[in-house]
Amino acid sequence: MLAQRAAALILAAFIYALGPSTALSQGMEPTTRRAAGEGGGPYERLIIRGVTVIDGTGSPPQGPMDIVIEGGKIASVRSVGFPGLPINENRRPTGATREIDATGMYVMPGFIDNHAHTGGYPKAPQAEYVYKLWLAHGVTTVRGVGLGGFEWSLQEKALSARNEIVAPRMVSYHRPGSGWTRGQLDTPEKAREWVQWAARHRTDGQAVDGLKLGAYDPEIMAALIDEANKHGLGTTAHLNQMGVVRMNAAQAAELGMTSMTHFYGLFESLLKDRSIQDYPMDQNYGDEQHRFSQAARMWNQIHGPGSEQWNALLDRWIELDFIINPTMVIYSASRDLMRARNADWHDAYTLPSLMEFFQPSREAHGSYWFDWTTHDEVAWRNFYHVWGQFLDDYKDRGGRVTVGTDCGFIYQTFGFCYVTELELLQEAGFHPLEVIRAATLHSAEEIFKPTGKPIEYGIIRPGLSADLVIVPENPLQNFKTLYGTGFVKLDKEGKPVRVGGVKYTIKEGIVYDAQQLLADVRRMVEEQKRAGVASPN
Repeated sequence: MLAQRAAALILAAFIYALGPSTALSQGMEPTTRRAAGEGGGPYERLIIRGVTVIDGTGSPPQGPMDIVIEGGKIASVRSVGFPGLPINENRRPTGATREIDATGMYVMPGFIDNHAHTGGYPKAPQAEYVYKLWLAHGVTTVRGVGLGGFEWSLQEKALSARNEIVAPRMVSYHRPGSGWTRGQLDTPEKAREWVQWAARHRTDGQAVDGLKLGAYDPEIMAALIDEANKHGLGTTAHLNQMGVVRMNAAQAAELGMTSMTHFYGLFESLLKDRSIQDYPMDQNYGDEQHRFSQAARMWNQIHGPGSEQWNALLDRWIELDFIINPTMVIYSASRDLMRARNADWHDAYTLPSLMEFFQPSREAHGSYWFDWTTHDEVAWRNFYHVWGQFLDDYKDRGGRVTVGTDCGFIYQTFGFCYVTELELLQEAGFHPLEVIRAATLHSAEEIFKPTGKPIEYGIIRPGLSADLVIVPENPLQNFKTLYGTGFVKLDKEGKPVRVGGVKYTIKEGIVYDAQQLLADVRRMVEEQKRAGVASPN
């Protein structure tokens, strides 16, 4: 029975990763409803007291502040004194139906993950596992690309919108052709027909928000992007190697695509002395070690940093208001496999069945460690250096780089991987305030840009949704304080102690105890261990 369950897990995730599939919506059940005591509120008048505010715009922290939340909205953000001096009680708002004493703590807008999957898990308990890990790490909004099967994703979106489940807000992107039964999108006309159908479709009142594009012939890609723009649907793309030779990121941006995800198509837009990557003669895309090891070999096959072509691409994308959602974390194990495999959180927070899925396999997507070498890791480290330089240069010119993870693959556990993505952006050259802005304001703008509407969350401002992350320590000094496992440092007596972790995650005015969410996840992991699913060594 357990072997069958593990096989189903692997098969579902593999099928999902390959592209659109209505099969995943079959057998996927709605997530367990939010129980009494799981999150408090929204309250008539919640006041967060004495907190230091990092507002998400890139402005420096300010405190102490009192934040008033009424229902699911921020009502006011008020300075109540000066650092190092007693609070001015005359400035403090009153009339709270609940208070949170956050003196000495920091608050940020709720984090946004613009590249999310549930990992292809076919049963609700696994979806609950994913959602609680996201919320426990401050993620209050996810953009599924897609989150799961077509109808299931929209159903989950509806349940989350009504706060009937413990889950982040969901934005629902889907691969073209998913959800319907009218044949392949093999002509531009058929592609437009699917977009029109998707734009009209509703499940429990919830609509499709955008398209996750892949390897399509140029005329079909043009039709999909054009029709999506007409209907206010966003577009992002994983321009994989099977289609990128005819449609790279520069070309897709010219067609009006909103954003790109991963790096595919970026390096191909800058190839030097060739028009196709210099693949070895035995390259086989179906062999994932070939696929992923060779992707990194492009780092020195392009017009590099500072070149005329490099700068021209940066400037053109600024003109087009193109957005980059890099998802650096999902490939980071390629730089140091042993570190990823032995991360602090795996024992307590990674389901044994998920750890099994991560093991080398020719069938499970992203488990490409057939014979991973020092040469492979060095290539990826070089690749990240160039990739990070492009992202930093783009940000410096005013371009928007946003945060996404694509986790649930390649030794990346949900929630924890989000914090790693923040660290990688800092490694690329982003100031910590720029990292937080990417995770909040800019990621919200990526979601709302196609709609033509102002953002409804993403910064701490009156009138916006009360999506907040409260942490005991200053995240700008060390992003590791956001990990559910925290980090180790010396206390005043010189003894090593583990500190950190999110204190509260607030979604639309509902207050979740992040430590309780983590305890729920640990219990799920322990239950699976007791059921006999052992994590591989």
